[in-house]
Amino acid sequence: MNNFGGKSIILRLELYTEQINFGQVITVINENGGDVIAIDVIQMGEDSTIRDITVTVSDQKHIEQIVIAIKNLVGVRLIHVSDRTFLLHLGGKIETKLKVPIQNREDLSRVYTPDVARVCMAIHEKQENAYNLTIKRNTVAVVSDGSAVLGLGNIGPYSAMPVMEGKSMLFKQFADVDSFPICLNTQNVEEIIATIKHISPAFGGINLEDISSPRCFEIEERLRNELDIPVFHDDQHGTAVVLFAGLINALKIVGKSISDVKVVVCGIGAAGIACTKILLAAGVKEIIGVDREGALVEGGKFINPMWEWYAKHTNRNLSLGSLHDVIEGADVFIGLSRGGVLKREDVQKMAPQPIVFCMANPTPEILPEEIEDIAAVIATGRSDYPNQINNVLCFPGIFRGALDCRATTINEEMKLAAAHAIASVIPNKALNKLYIIPSVFNQDVVKLIRDSVIKAAIQTGVAHRIPREYGKA
Repeated sequence: MNNFGGKSIILRLELYTEQINFGQVITVINENGGDVIAIDVIQMGEDSTIRDITVTVSDQKHIEQIVIAIKNLVGVRLIHVSDRTFLLHLGGKIETKLKVPIQNREDLSRVYTPDVARVCMAIHEKQENAYNLTIKRNTVAVVSDGSAVLGLGNIGPYSAMPVMEGKSMLFKQFADVDSFPICLNTQNVEEIIATIKHISPAFGGINLEDISSPRCFEIEERLRNELDIPVFHDDQHGTAVVLFAGLINALKIVGKSISDVKVVVCGIGAAGIACTKILLAAGVKEIIGVDREGALVEGGKFINPMWEWYAKHTNRNLSLGSLHDVIEGADVFIGLSRGGVLKREDVQKMAPQPIVFCMANPTPEILPEEIEDIAAVIATGRSDYPNQINNVLCFPGIFRGALDCRATTINEEMKLAAAHAIASVIPNKALNKLYIIPSVFNQDVVKLIRDSVIKAAIQTGVAHRIPREYGKA
């Protein structure tokens, strides 16, 4: 029953009228924590009726209680239980549509044979024409192998599809970028790289998603080197961009300089490494990374090869010990690990006006209410607390900009530009401890990111097209 976690569910029941009356069913639902808000008759028969009953519930426990109680009733058959989330996913969440209708034989000849042959040859003669004459200029592949889906782990490509479909919806909704979910039935690094390279002619960019560490590093790095279109692992870089945007504004509130702060990063996986890289590029000088075995220090022996790089480029004072040891005097805590690892006593040991970004989901490293009296600024990965660090703020705009200037890559300068653009959405006079990150629905976000990313791409020489507003088309 753990699939149903929405605020309302729909029970489809068959009631045998000689054995039970409808009022008994309603009573049982109410007694077990449900509130009936709608009743629809689906089918009436001589001996039975089929009805959909929409029920509001407060939590998962009530759903389970209601289902068990109904199954125990004589004269009732529970056909199925749905919630709004499951209903929304019926048949998938995206579709393709035609930009022009095919209404007659002449239209058919233009979009297909024989006239399409002229377009094919135009691309054959000059491959770059694919950007003007096909969907490539505005299309991104959202690629996953299902090995690290949300907080669910390695659940495979079929189970990853709803997430990738959702990602495609967000691309279209927020930045008018067309995208398609591609879930690969392999977790072999070489096969993934080869497959993406083989399908790349159709796409203007590749968004890697929910691929486990450390394989994600090699996959992204190889593809960045071997393809001439942007490749962006959102779990790494999307998180890093939005985190840095939030930190820019948090530091304004506490009046500290990014070059002076001590940062402790807990959880050195894909996102932790990417967050550290962007902070180093932004000018942070003192970063200490902590994982299960404690602080990463140069010269240590590590299972994860990326940890060797990490230890070499951070922890300049060679601090040793656990999170509880190295957090003393830290200005900023960045959590990308698991719930409950940070204690109130740890935050009390931090520097005055500590900034705490506890982004583990669904349970943060520490619940905000435990430290709201001592932390200057708190952010989480959850939508039910202020200051949500949400990748949706980043990837639509960053790809919109990269596609519009036909960038060959998304480099660190473009990511930094995107972070500053997100931070700039909130005027300084509006900043406060509960408002350092704009809403994902703020209409200025994508435009500001797009413009900043294009400028950074032009300045760093990775733009193959300069939009009209920047000089020439």
